[in-house]
Amino acid sequence: MTSQTSTEYEKYYVPDKSKMAVFATIGLILSIYGAASIMNDMTFGDPAKSTNSWSIFLMGLFFFIATLFAWFRQAIRENIAGMNSAQMKKSYVLGMFWFIFSEVMFFFAFFGVLFYVRTLSGPWLGGEGDGGRMNGLLWEGFEFSWPMMQTPQEAVGGAAAQPIANNGSFTSAHTSMSFADAKAWYMWLPLWNTIILLTSSFTCHVAHMGILDGNKKKFNLWLGITVALGLIFLVVQVYEYYEAYAHFGLTLNAGVYGSTFFMLTGFHGFHVFMGMTMLLIQLLRSVAGGQFTADDHFGFEASSWYWHFVDVVWVFLFLFVYIL
Repeated sequence: MTSQTSTEYEKYYVPDKSKMAVFATIGLILSIYGAASIMNDMTFGDPAKSTNSWSIFLMGLFFFIATLFAWFRQAIRENIAGMNSAQMKKSYVLGMFWFIFSEVMFFFAFFGVLFYVRTLSGPWLGGEGDGGRMNGLLWEGFEFSWPMMQTPQEAVGGAAAQPIANNGSFTSAHTSMSFADAKAWYMWLPLWNTIILLTSSFTCHVAHMGILDGNKKKFNLWLGITVALGLIFLVVQVYEYYEAYAHFGLTLNAGVYGSTFFMLTGFHGFHVFMGMTMLLIQLLRSVAGGQFTADDHFGFEASSWYWHFVDVVWVFLFLFVYIL
């Protein structure tokens, strides 16, 4: 295809055929299936039996990452070669917009689960509201409160006393991760993680201002600081999980509170890792490849949008999971 710098191709563009989307989908399906199988094995699996969950997960993850690497490398080379028209670049912006929008809906669904548990199903199981009759059908005598540190089975005498009880082995947590159960504010890890992530959003903005001014040294410095802060956030979160399991008795099996806590914070942590990786790639492109100018830096710009998105999500997590 000839250069698309003229207006001939600005109104309508049909991209070349590509199998990358199919390959990426296959890798994503395998990795998600493997991850779900791992979580299922942790709760219901037989330790004496070996499964292929980890193999499927790692194979799918590797296939997915390799596909993205080849796909993005092709897009970057086409951009450097001047093959991308203004219309094509606009399609990249719209694509990133819809990707972030889908992620917003993703977390909206998770927050919807939290809302449903705390305001509807939980009170119903405790005998409140229109669905209060469920209390007599399932766990008679159970009283709901949040954070729900005790499972309904334990509240009524254990799973053996409940004929409709599930097959899993569930135990209550000793302490929640909320501010109310913190020993002191300066020892509360979620607070420090909030400070770290909000600071990283500021440093990312400073890096953006640097590249807009054509100051590559400033851009590389502040982008490197942003990546480092993202890594620190993940390290602190891993330590928080260790504290939850080792000292607080808070696990994935610790009732609905444990499930929602690890579901929300775990998926957000995964998105932080994704965003940090995206920013790290842009840093390497700038330092090692000498790429990005004041007029051409969409790769970084798109990554920065994503980073600000995960920061905003964390603010809501901090508010609704740790405080309220």
